[in-house]
Amino acid sequence: GINAEYGVSQKPNHHNHLHPKTKSSRMPSFESLRETPIDEIPQIVYNLHQVFNSNKTKPEEFRRAQLEKLLDLIENSREDIYQALAEDLRRPSFESYAGDYLAVKNDVVEALENLHHWMAPKCVAKPLPNLTDKAQVIREPLGVVLIMGAWNFPFMETLKPLVGAIAAGNCAVIKPSELAVSSSNLIARLVSQYLDDSCFQVVTGGVEETTTLLKQKFDHIMYTGNSQVGRIIMRAAAENLTPVTLELGGKSPTVVDSNVDIIASARRIVWGRFFNAGQVCVAPDYVLCLESIHDQLVAEMKKAIIEFYGSDPSISPHYSRIINQRHFQRLKAILNADSSDDDAKKQPADVIVCGGEMDEDTLYIAPTIIDQATLDSPSMNEEIFGPVLPIISVASISEAIDVIRSRPKPLALYVFSNDAGVVERFKIETSSGGLVVNDTLLHAGIQSFPFGGVGESGFGAYSGRTSFETFSHAKSFLQRSFAGSALDFLRFPPFNESKLGWYKYAAERTLVGKWGQILRKVGWWTSIGIATWAVVHLIHRRGGCGGCVGFGWLKGCPGRSLIGFSSAPSATTPVLNK
Repeated sequence: GINAEYGVSQKPNHHNHLHPKTKSSRMPSFESLRETPIDEIPQIVYNLHQVFNSNKTKPEEFRRAQLEKLLDLIENSREDIYQALAEDLRRPSFESYAGDYLAVKNDVVEALENLHHWMAPKCVAKPLPNLTDKAQVIREPLGVVLIMGAWNFPFMETLKPLVGAIAAGNCAVIKPSELAVSSSNLIARLVSQYLDDSCFQVVTGGVEETTTLLKQKFDHIMYTGNSQVGRIIMRAAAENLTPVTLELGGKSPTVVDSNVDIIASARRIVWGRFFNAGQVCVAPDYVLCLESIHDQLVAEMKKAIIEFYGSDPSISPHYSRIINQRHFQRLKAILNADSSDDDAKKQPADVIVCGGEMDEDTLYIAPTIIDQATLDSPSMNEEIFGPVLPIISVASISEAIDVIRSRPKPLALYVFSNDAGVVERFKIETSSGGLVVNDTLLHAGIQSFPFGGVGESGFGAYSGRTSFETFSHAKSFLQRSFAGSALDFLRFPPFNESKLGWYKYAAERTLVGKWGQILRKVGWWTSIGIATWAVVHLIHRRGGCGGCVGFGWLKGCPGRSLIGFSSAPSATTPVLNK
């Protein structure tokens, strides 16, 4: 089961893929995967539970200190991170900066700037019977959490969730993907070097190590990967009733309306699809374009590919490679698939109008556009997760919406349109983890957005404050005083109609109008204070208390006792008849 995600039942061998004769070859990695001994994993998890129970991770000072060290980790290791990603994916440094380095650094800065506010108890509205009580929501850490990252963005998808786990006060086990060998080894080395190793541990390895980890008791599991392994994670978590956050993926559609800037749209789609050689969970997976702009869109996308990567992307320093042989063969099968099961009638399922070149030695697949695709095409059967983009023509926006709704809910949906009505239709009539209009990918870089899926694309979310909330529990806290204990008899037996009437009056909510809602939002005490001021001022004015205007000169007014004045009336101040 897990082999389907990790791709190997044996140890990965990156040396097979070296191709020193060309500039485009994968940068050599002379590291082998460092594996955590399996028999040590249960003890690692046990020790983390013991440390958490000592309350070491809960003070704000500790959390802040660890976040500052995580910031040092990312800032001091930037070049090492670039090198590791170049060895694993031949990733250009700009994409490594934007996709991994910047995403983690910005999240750490966001947490450091807002940690005190996030941790502060939040007061909530109270009904009349609890008016004098303290009612708060307190965010408490969950305990020991497991973060399972993916290979396509190995630093972002392990360290970014770790930011939320630290900010929330947890201990954590980090499990990087073993497919990104250099990145996995670097993460293990840096975490032990910078963070408190009694609270944060990295477990490295493959299927056996992962299986052993999943047998341990965690208080939360976060997994980034595909839906097949996501189901395995959920089954394992169910044994201990462990909550999970699953960041999965799926086929994220892109819809292109006829009223857009075709050139700009094509460039943005091409950038989003072929970033990291298409190995991005929120990359545009297929395009639904109106028939009227189909030819122009395809032509502009082909131009954009040449502009970005040159006429021969295999020698471009700005284009990544496929992670391993298994994924290369999977993508190769999609490109070579036939449309018919009848050997005598086999024809190419789709028309490759751009790209299609492959080099198995260097794990290179050119940026590829498949035109005249259909919903039954091999490229539409599963998430592609590679540099292949099918184009499907539709007659109308309604048809595009029907196609999207007929398939599992995607992690992202991209709509290119200048028609506000069309945009509104996609907001209301479709469901997706994120909806972006007139661009691709960019929503994943906004810390204030929750990043997560819906349905088969995952559930739960992280990023910024959402990560803090994911790795913490919202605990209700009510503290009562004994000042109002004289009224306790209203809820204590024996019961009668009089008690029920008073209790209904105090506790039962009724639907109120606009002004009632305003008073409720202002708060009972403020409302009572305003009412008291009005009554006292009315009594004072009717009592003829000289030229008094406010509370401070209520001499001689019988209402003065309501607001704390105890001075006796003067001889010249008229007093109300008693």
